[in-house]
Amino acid sequence: MTPRRRAPRRHRRAAAATALCASLLPLIACADTGDTDPVSIGTLAASTAVPTATVARSASALTTPAGLPTVDPYAGLPLIERVEWTSNVDGPRLLVFPTTAGRRTTTQGSDERAWQEVLALSADAESPGMRDQFVCHWEWARLVQPNKPSWNLEPWRPDVGYQAVVAASCNPGGPER
Repeated sequence: MTPRRRAPRRHRRAAAATALCASLLPLIACADTGDTDPVSIGTLAASTAVPTATVARSASALTTPAGLPTVDPYAGLPLIERVEWTSNVDGPRLLVFPTTAGRRTTTQGSDERAWQEVLALSADAESPGMRDQFVCHWEWARLVQPNKPSWNLEPWRPDVGYQAVVAASCNPGGPER
């Protein structure tokens, strides 16, 4: 019997990361803030599954062990196109319109860079709970609905902390209307 050769360390890490992501994704859901019911990220993962071998082979020198790019391909490009204040029956709402770069970037720290762009466009966005809603949309909603025209942030929603915002599908205090 010939000894079995182990996969290179980076391939084992990529496979482990893929398995971890696949096991965590079904636990988190984000609201589809359009006209349909919430969509589970687990559903998204199942519909876009990539074989582990493919993921391992596609790792490049431009990524960290966590798979995040070390070079920002969107450096210098705006991540937020514009923001617009509106109102509904519950109160004020800030519509955040991401750019194509904002929809595609996975560079570490891009969420903070994008939030600073939101604040530059509307200083009124700096209110309790708004940043957590934004990061929830940045991390999860753009995966579930990558082409949603805008993300809705509402200052009237309770400031419950990031984990509770994610658990509430980015809409703590009740569903979006």
